[in-house]
Amino acid sequence: MDIVGFLKSQFICHLLICYIFIVSGLIINFIQLFTLILWPINKQLFRKINCRLAYCISSQMVMLLEWWSGTDCTLYTDPEDYHKYGKENAIVILNHNFEIDFLCGWNFCERFGVLGSSKVLAKKELSYMPIIGWMWYFLEIVFCKRKWEEDRKTVVQKLLNLRDYPENFWFLIHCEGTRFTEQKHQISMQVAEAKGLPKLKYHLLPRTKGFAVTVQCLRNVVSAVYDSTLNFRNNENPTLLGVLNGKKYHADLYVRQVIYVLIPFWQERIPLEDVPEDEQECSTWLHKLYQEKDAFQEEYYRTGTYPAVPTVPPRRPWTLLNWLFWALLLLYPLFKLLINMINSGSSLTLATFAFVIIIASVGVRWMIGVTEINKGSTYGNNDNKQQKG
Repeated sequence: MDIVGFLKSQFICHLLICYIFIVSGLIINFIQLFTLILWPINKQLFRKINCRLAYCISSQMVMLLEWWSGTDCTLYTDPEDYHKYGKENAIVILNHNFEIDFLCGWNFCERFGVLGSSKVLAKKELSYMPIIGWMWYFLEIVFCKRKWEEDRKTVVQKLLNLRDYPENFWFLIHCEGTRFTEQKHQISMQVAEAKGLPKLKYHLLPRTKGFAVTVQCLRNVVSAVYDSTLNFRNNENPTLLGVLNGKKYHADLYVRQVIYVLIPFWQERIPLEDVPEDEQECSTWLHKLYQEKDAFQEEYYRTGTYPAVPTVPPRRPWTLLNWLFWALLLLYPLFKLLINMINSGSSLTLATFAFVIIIASVGVRWMIGVTEINKGSTYGNNDNKQQKG
């Protein structure tokens, strides 16, 4: 292991990175709180400011993937579609198989300049999570309890609010609703059999109601749907903890601007108006999409590639520059405080500092644990059982 790799694996480096992320994140959350006074005066200015503030947080996570870990992200797509990315509003359908698939989705957004304004359909519990969850609140992220009878009215209203959003945005959605596990897949395929739906080998059944409502509410606002399928080479099993340790992964992301309407009708790209608006037809459309996603997964596992032109979008320097800014701002007072504490020679002061370090490390480990598959939600287990019944 070289010296750089050794340093990346050291706990003290992880602690400093996490210190910068947590303190800067809380500072930004605090600033976001004060931007609320702008909402009744100038809603669009409020939104533009919060896009930039949110970027200061989310780009630190992307920096870890791009610059710290050095993970390679190869994009497979049609060259004719490539130039449209980042220049139009889009719904991005993502598979949900890996612990860092959300981070790769953010990396995709960053490469095309829409990271700060990107939206997601997220579970309500995440809104209470410090830093990222609070950041999302000010970004007008659509949260749901995953109980459709309770969610529908709230989700519709939140989506309609985005119709006059001043920035280009991508709406990222995991239609499967929860991360793939073998147990959830087995239960999901039992539901498919009970409902007479085609079985999937590498995905869970998509949750169609949320997608259908998203299409209905964002029609004439969003230009296209991007179907995105993520895999990692050499059967890599990437984790956020691995990224923090500086482990390099090799991601392959296949993106196509969805290319059929109900029946296989191949064309260069599909505007959103070609996606069925009727809820039942949209459901059929989405199930067909996931059958094709399954076929692409099968081909990738067989050949190690996707049926499109590979390209590596250039890294932008802003994620690194943003992190360096916060590092310079926050590390100096930390080191000065630490030196003063050591010079004081007070056992109580040093013990207090050690206690704060322990609490911080436990908190960081908890935040990382949110992304771990074995600690993921039981939504796909319990809810699918209810559907079957």
